[in-house]
Amino acid sequence: MATSSSSPPAAAGAGTGSGPAVELRGITKRFPGVVANRDIHFAVGRGTVHALVGENGAGKSTLMKILYGMQKPDEGTISVDGEQVSFSSPGDAIARGIGMVHQHFMLADNLTVLENTVLGAESLHGIGGRARKKIKELSDAYGLNARPDVLVEDLGVADRQRVEILKVLYRGARTLILDEPTAVLVPQEVEALFDNLRELKAEGLTVLFISHKLGEVLSVADEITVVRRGTTVASVRPSETTPKQLAELMVGSELPSPETRESTVTTTPVLSVDGLRLSATDSDGVVRAVLDGISFTIHKGEVLGVAGVEGNGQAELVEAVMGMRDPDTGTVTLDGVDLTHTSTRERREGGIGYIPEDRHRHGLLLEATLWENRMLGHVTEPPNSKGRLLDLAGARVDTARIVADYDVRTPGIEVTAASLSGGNQQKLIVGREMSHHPKLLIAAHPTRGVDVGAQAQIWDQIREARREGLAVLLISADLDELIGLSDSLRVMYGGRLVADADPATITPEDLGCAMTGAASGRLEHDESAAEAESAPGDTTPEGGGPR
Repeated sequence: MATSSSSPPAAAGAGTGSGPAVELRGITKRFPGVVANRDIHFAVGRGTVHALVGENGAGKSTLMKILYGMQKPDEGTISVDGEQVSFSSPGDAIARGIGMVHQHFMLADNLTVLENTVLGAESLHGIGGRARKKIKELSDAYGLNARPDVLVEDLGVADRQRVEILKVLYRGARTLILDEPTAVLVPQEVEALFDNLRELKAEGLTVLFISHKLGEVLSVADEITVVRRGTTVASVRPSETTPKQLAELMVGSELPSPETRESTVTTTPVLSVDGLRLSATDSDGVVRAVLDGISFTIHKGEVLGVAGVEGNGQAELVEAVMGMRDPDTGTVTLDGVDLTHTSTRERREGGIGYIPEDRHRHGLLLEATLWENRMLGHVTEPPNSKGRLLDLAGARVDTARIVADYDVRTPGIEVTAASLSGGNQQKLIVGREMSHHPKLLIAAHPTRGVDVGAQAQIWDQIREARREGLAVLLISADLDELIGLSDSLRVMYGGRLVADADPATITPEDLGCAMTGAASGRLEHDESAAEAESAPGDTTPEGGGPR
């Protein structure tokens, strides 16, 4: 089943060509205090979907940056279509037919789909009719449904992702690297993406698929390579393994589940939001409501999950509760105190912890040290300050405690946040926020882009704090996480809370349906329909996700 990392695995044979599209041999990359990649070996068959899985800090991101020309390896070789190559920049990789779709999209919101696609590649097909014709050809060939004249800011997340795929295809890529492509998609959008990947594969293109969602990996990949602690430990075929076995290869333990059985909900309200309304002016100068009459209450020991496709008001709701936006009408009350028009600092000091959805933009100073990042948002509170003075020694000591307690893998607290993997950055943020014993925790996509090991630790921290009376507002695009962790669920669509559901009975599919606006009110799972769908002939892969 497994291929040892001591010798390179044989090239995948499922491709349409005779040899591998890409082959990495003996790749090693060192940074000060850490070896990110050590003797990496794997081959990607031409015309296949090849998944790369591993915990955060395992070296996947570094490896992809090397393959895409963003970094150079200290040792080892890369071969493309049987020819050894050396990349000094992404331009070199693109010239050899390798394109990358990053987890955080790189699109200009104020430009159209056509303008984003040709930006930087104007010499290929110009910027007019020829470019438009090429975009239509690619869109039709691979089922991307591109609309060239639509502004990117008016597109949903799934459509933006297809624009990113279109961009790399436009530049002639025959091998596509997709970094966590399903992280922000609802189930229906995931299946549409997988249909796109199958179209790419059918046309002879090669896809390198990086993911932490093992059920998805098993459903779409032809071969899976597991990376652990910087080196390849196995190459397996989906038919020969299970999510449990993959998780054990990745982190040495079983696949974690977010499921929370016991109820800890009390009758004591912590956060009360009543009639919250917020308006914003769009790009056409039209004033529209981004929050429209939002009302809910979260009690001590309760996790309220809010589901919704990105762009439906979740970010604005978080910003209004945190004090980053001042609502037009409505009230925000924490533990009986009206905070509607108070500052973010006062809300933090009043007992609100915050895990932001974008850790790079809102959670960390990437070029600052870990102990400096530990102080962010809490500079007026111990152990970061004594009276009116900062306590730098206290911050350093407590950062070391957080690193130990939350398993933040780092050579020390003096390194920059940028040097940590995404999962370790997230664990540092969670440790920082939980260390101040908040009354309310706002957790926006708390496990986005983190591996099963870090995911399990973050879930455990939320569950433990919930048992101790913490109230949690959970915003997530991971429907298994929402269903598993939440005591109650609401669905947000078009700036309104349009539906609610019982996490004990709702399915990800039913929830995803409401997220797209196709259902509202009280969501109830239709057992008879589910039984009909799972009648003989059902081909749902084993281990589709934790329940």
